[in-house]
Amino acid sequence: MKKIIIPVDFSQHSEYALETGAALAKQHNAELIVMHMLELSESIFSTSGSEKNEETAFMLMVTNKEFEKFLDKPYLEDISVTPVIKHHKVLKEVSDVASHEKADLIIMGSRGHSDHDGVFTGSNTEKVVRYSDTPVLVVKSKPSSVNFKNVVLSCDFNEESIAAVKNALETLNELSEKVTLLHINLPNLSFLSTDEINEKVEDFLKLSKLDTKNFDIAFASDHMVEDGVLNYAKREGADAVSIITHGRTGLSHFFGGSISEDLVNHSKLPVITFKL
Repeated sequence: MKKIIIPVDFSQHSEYALETGAALAKQHNAELIVMHMLELSESIFSTSGSEKNEETAFMLMVTNKEFEKFLDKPYLEDISVTPVIKHHKVLKEVSDVASHEKADLIIMGSRGHSDHDGVFTGSNTEKVVRYSDTPVLVVKSKPSSVNFKNVVLSCDFNEESIAAVKNALETLNELSEKVTLLHINLPNLSFLSTDEINEKVEDFLKLSKLDTKNFDIAFASDHMVEDGVLNYAKREGADAVSIITHGRTGLSHFFGGSISEDLVNHSKLPVITFKL
């Protein structure tokens, strides 16, 4: 792990992300790229060129000072930190920068859907999770530790998930001591018998050629995937949960919903997402 992207809005929750990133950077000798999205007022775009430049320059000056103050933290000592300011509201910029920098991880602080102020509310975190090809770690509180001893990865054991699971395991085995691939058995049309689940897992392992020494496998039953993952994680004392997102957008996302985004919004534990 060499590069970590951290989007910040100077809030308490983005400081949680920064502190988490600092701890991981020290563990892996990684560089932190700390991003701030400069939200320009709509009035700027209707003003003349000279006025627009003056207002933009003023906002940049104010933001740079705030950025400098925000990054003045003792836990950032001896860490390579690169501040970046982007002049766009679209949070797809986070994914684009991560791709350009070949980052290994994006860390975001999130309030979930209970609050509506600030840049990184639940809905905006969802956008980054949805667009990003880079793994995203979402935190909602001050990190007590980044030594994730036990991580639960939700897995459907479908053939199309093999590449994403391999990618997830590569990252999770670097971050944690134990990874459990968890299948949630759902009622109705999605229900599988024990024999059917075992057969599905066996086929998945044959096709993927994964080394089962690097993870455990578990099953649980629940009414919804996100409830099943969170309930299992609580029972097993997990330090973080993880899920693979399909990155749906547009109408298919609106009507289909997103298990990964629900998990991000409702989990009190850190959530690590990987794109299919």
